[in-house]
Amino acid sequence: MKRSLETIVYKKDTEALAKFAKVLGHPTRIAILKHLESATCCHTGDLVDVFPLAQSTVSQHLKELKNAGLIQGELNPPKIKYCINQENWNVAKKLFQDFFD
Repeated sequence: MKRSLETIVYKKDTEALAKFAKVLGHPTRIAILKHLESATCCHTGDLVDVFPLAQSTVSQHLKELKNAGLIQGELNPPKIKYCINQENWNVAKKLFQDFFD
């Protein structure tokens, strides 16, 4: 009996890998992660100064990265300080490494 894609139950790791892969599918998000990794933490305005993008565009990319759990934001009114979520970053690295090995 053939199973349709809708009936396949994926492992938790497979779903997590797909979520990380999807959010990393945009070059700006990869560049933001690389910048955050080297800068430790920064504010949205700092990223707007680094990347030739509108603040709203940078904010949208940050939102996607945060929703995927790869970064975290700390509200420091009126700014938000962003940094890599080290726990999830390590999970993502391991999932990708296991996938490619």
